[in-house]
Amino acid sequence: MITRFDRLMTDLPPTKDPSPNAAAAVQELLGGKFGEMSTLMNYTFQSFNFRGRGEKRPFYDLIANIATEEFAHVELVVYAINLLLTGTTPRGDDPTDTPLKGVKDARNSYHFLATGQQAFCGDSMGNFWTGQHVYSSGNLKLDLLHNFFLECGARANKIRVYEMAKEPTARALTGFLLVRGGVHIVAYAKALEKLSGVSVGKLLPIPDISNKRFPESKKHEDAGLHRILYRFSPDDYTRVGEVWNGLHPDDHSELEVVDGMPEGVVPPDLEAEPQLASPVGPDESD
Repeated sequence: MITRFDRLMTDLPPTKDPSPNAAAAVQELLGGKFGEMSTLMNYTFQSFNFRGRGEKRPFYDLIANIATEEFAHVELVVYAINLLLTGTTPRGDDPTDTPLKGVKDARNSYHFLATGQQAFCGDSMGNFWTGQHVYSSGNLKLDLLHNFFLECGARANKIRVYEMAKEPTARALTGFLLVRGGVHIVAYAKALEKLSGVSVGKLLPIPDISNKRFPESKKHEDAGLHRILYRFSPDDYTRVGEVWNGLHPDDHSELEVVDGMPEGVVPPDLEAEPQLASPVGPDESD
């Protein structure tokens, strides 16, 4: 079971110049093959399916705990997309004004035709996310290798979205996710090392560029967020520290398990878009 709090893990600044194409790029971080929907559902199904928990409990605790953080990452990306879309069409209640004409050539028309100028569960090209992206083999080494690769692929996409979108919302999002995704990369590397004895951490970083090159990431690393694994439960998943311990492969700082979730911030209140009848249309009955 999951307890939900109406908070976001980090603050997302609004964008003065909204951009439907930047929103389309960020969609890749939500519903792409290496997006947050994939990390959430991969780790969720692996944790649900995990056999032999008594023998391999620390690894189960790790996968289940990271899955919980991924739920928060999905929400964060959705809010970023919605902020990037806010203001892209003029507000009004007269459809004859053709309020959506300015976005008919937007890269991702689903944002305006299939939703109320909102995120959807798909990638940057309009392809809907699919459960075919979920891998749960039942073999712990295979699943951990897959998760390590998935997080590294996700990191590459975050870097490319950062390089594509200069909007403050997009860069705050990608900067934060590079750090938190980096925690998960190191966590799966540590798990593989403890399971096999192979020094997987020597491969890092993948791609070979430091998070410190991105100012929006560096501020979180300067605060130590790259070495913290949150334990998202008051009483369970207590053995994650048997995997998440030792030194960080990048700066050799001490890894730390923090009991409980981060404080977070209040989510932005997304404004109504009457031209899309979102949340209601102009002729709503009293």
